[in-house]
Amino acid sequence: MGILEGKRILVTGVLTDESLAFATARAAMDEGAEIVLSGFGRGLSLTRRTARKLPGEPDVLEIDATDAEHLAGAAATLSARWGRLDGLLHAIGFAPQSCLGSGMFDAEWDDVSVALQVSAYSLKSLVGAFLPLLEVSGADGGASVVSLDFDATVAWPAYDWMGVAKAALESLTRYLAKELGPKGIRVNLVAAGPVRTMAAKSIPGFSAFEDTWAARAPLGWDVHDATPVAKACVTLLSDWLPKTTGEMVHVDGGVHAVGA
Repeated sequence: MGILEGKRILVTGVLTDESLAFATARAAMDEGAEIVLSGFGRGLSLTRRTARKLPGEPDVLEIDATDAEHLAGAAATLSARWGRLDGLLHAIGFAPQSCLGSGMFDAEWDDVSVALQVSAYSLKSLVGAFLPLLEVSGADGGASVVSLDFDATVAWPAYDWMGVAKAALESLTRYLAKELGPKGIRVNLVAAGPVRTMAAKSIPGFSAFEDTWAARAPLGWDVHDATPVAKACVTLLSDWLPKTTGEMVHVDGGVHAVGA
């Protein structure tokens, strides 16, 4: 029996089979979870195509996390289908190109606000929409929300306003953990090292992380292997860490713990 046997989990952010969300979805299914994926807009067909590469081809809901109608519709669909939600993976992030790689002064507020809404506020939007379903599981042993992060406790080259958005996500996670703990809902982050995903490729200068990370990581690092990140997410989604919330779990080979 897997550690997610009987769990019902919504996984957002699956685009291709290179994504961290895909690796997590596959690992969750291997551990016994029933999952539903989400996608939206032009990426929806890509998510549906990628879903075929998972065992059993899970259903795909259309959810734009910035659209209240999408969120309400998806919540109604899962309420009718499952009646509860045991886990939620938030793997959503986006910043307009002006917010990345050009320093902090090129991006205007219109672009920065998009980065903040999609990459940070969307966590609150998702949790809020599915809160009644999470509360059902919370009252029956616990529910878990996990979000993917790139450690924003320091400033990274080229990451710019996305780094600020991730810092907001980290703070939001702590506040949600405080508020939702009494309801039996845990909220945690996995701070992943660089993995060569579609999202990572869109970041100017990402190759600089790829070229140096493995040498700096005490445990080593493979930018082509999302498995360690997926295993951490699955563990947090399971019942194996029942009193862990508001935490940022580093899965980066140990780079966060060493100096230059």
